[in-house]
Amino acid sequence: MSQITLEGPVVPAASGTTKSIVIFLHGFGADGSDLIGLAPELAPALPDTVFYSPNAPHPCEMSPFGRQWFSLASYDPEFLRRDAHTMPTALKALAEGARENTASLAGFIDEALMQHQLDAGKLALVGFSQGTMMALQLGPRYPQQLAGIVGFSGALLGHDTLAPEIVSRPPITLIHGSADPVVPVQASHMAQSVLAENGFDVNLHERPGLPHGIDGEGLAIAAKFLKQHLS
Repeated sequence: MSQITLEGPVVPAASGTTKSIVIFLHGFGADGSDLIGLAPELAPALPDTVFYSPNAPHPCEMSPFGRQWFSLASYDPEFLRRDAHTMPTALKALAEGARENTASLAGFIDEALMQHQLDAGKLALVGFSQGTMMALQLGPRYPQQLAGIVGFSGALLGHDTLAPEIVSRPPITLIHGSADPVVPVQASHMAQSVLAENGFDVNLHERPGLPHGIDGEGLAIAAKFLKQHLS
């Protein structure tokens, strides 16, 4: 696994005192500026939290401006919607890309904890789409237990290799639109099932009619979860 130093926008704790950390992990083709706008929305519930939103390590293969955590060249959401039984195989094929890039993300987490002199139990990951895939790849394998993971519109990759690699079991909440045309909601149902079977405290909130995105109700669910686990 290669490690690339990550950087991106930061929003300091609103109170001026940092007692916890949230790291946003953006989706494919975006960058850190895409999710950092959620920080002011979450700050009222998390006044002592600093928010980081690193750019993914690689230029996006399908966009001249965005970034990617790993390649999606083999990903076909239309095929997955037509035949959900193909999903485990498709997600397994993406897992190696996620695995190869966890070192960069783990290094970013290490540095944030060291800078603020906090332990992992005061840091949560909030992912969207491919960012959720990264959060669910790294979180259970990170050497210390994180405070929690919020996964919007994502998937669990390589579920068949999860069990023997679990190091810790942070609480997880998944939020996914029922009308998502990019990552079918079945991906989060599968993630919930596999994570629960492996002893994780995991909840899934399906947002009726929502496409690939984050709505106000989903953000409120995330804020409540983060406040509970970072306080």
